[in-house]
Amino acid sequence: MSGAVGSGSQTIIDGMGSTLMPGLCDAHLHLSWNNAPGIDPIQMMPPEEHTLVTAQMAKLVLDSGFTMGCGAAAAKPRLDVVVRNAINSGMIPGPRYRAAGPEITTVGGLGDSAPSHIPHEGLNLGIVVSGPEEVRRTVRTLIKYGVDSIKLNLSGEEITGMKAEETPMSEEEVAMAASEARARGKVLAAHARSSGSVKQCVRHGIQNIYHASFADEEALDMLEAAKDRHFVAPGLAWLINTARHAGEWGIKPGSPVSIAYERELEHAVETSRKMHKRGIRVLIGGDYGFAWTPQGTNAKDLETFVDLLGFSPMEAIIAATRYGGQIMQMGDELGQIKPGYLADMVLVDGDPIANIRVLQDKTRLLAIMKDGQFHKAPRMSEQRRRIRA
Repeated sequence: MSGAVGSGSQTIIDGMGSTLMPGLCDAHLHLSWNNAPGIDPIQMMPPEEHTLVTAQMAKLVLDSGFTMGCGAAAAKPRLDVVVRNAINSGMIPGPRYRAAGPEITTVGGLGDSAPSHIPHEGLNLGIVVSGPEEVRRTVRTLIKYGVDSIKLNLSGEEITGMKAEETPMSEEEVAMAASEARARGKVLAAHARSSGSVKQCVRHGIQNIYHASFADEEALDMLEAAKDRHFVAPGLAWLINTARHAGEWGIKPGSPVSIAYERELEHAVETSRKMHKRGIRVLIGGDYGFAWTPQGTNAKDLETFVDLLGFSPMEAIIAATRYGGQIMQMGDELGQIKPGYLADMVLVDGDPIANIRVLQDKTRLLAIMKDGQFHKAPRMSEQRRRIRA
């Protein structure tokens, strides 16, 4: 690993047996999810404080070795955009980030959280639409705000009033969103737990598919036939932790919600295994940002891929690096260490192939470099460093 220290000189760092690898990518990242115990505290945070917290989350993710992240929805319309711009300008530290807007949802769908007697859009986590023309205006508005991607909520979610296996958005609405996004060169993404929603993603060319837990064989056949055009981030950390580790925050193991997530987890593991065997690109990114799935623990996904999905450690690392560069639309610049690629790298004290869990220990991340500059510089002794003129 080398970095410029002045005109005509280099610092050459001897890793002394440590592992140099590409920076990690969280393909399902919500930087404005603020490690709160539920959806309401995320949505109800005032925008001024929320901007500061989102910047804090960006640094926390980069501190964890994640030099890139694909935004999977923002809690407020411009949070992702503002923080992405601040990262890019050097104002704040954070990963390379593709900014999203709020999720676009249907009346009564995931993100339509305003009570019926107070129908105020400010109470919704998503942007609620009904009909193609409302979709058109919403997509155009988000593009005006500067987002990189447009996300649709094509299925429900067990913790809300709409079940995960429901598919509420009409073909006409999905087609309108896809047409408007493509006209402006924006990537499409979807919350798609149900089998029907996964099929909508394939039919309408929605690149980033989040979850796909209940995809049936027909959906998997469709996805495999178009696997070069899609990425899937199953978001297993959310399922595991909501089912088993959220009791402190009111979701008790054995409760109806917990049982529903245990059932979905069983399906999601089996579906993800099938997708991996079919050569479909399955990426890490666990819906982190709640109290029971805190930002900064994102690297746990690699262990989950190995232990539950049957990935080899190298396959899990590829899912977090090479595929990460591809979902960031920078596959010829990011996600690998090779000539011509950007210098986004992590120096690890240990061998992640031998022990994938080492990536979860921030003290073992000796150095984190983004775009050729150290975010975390290694502690160097004279034995590790020599200067070349």
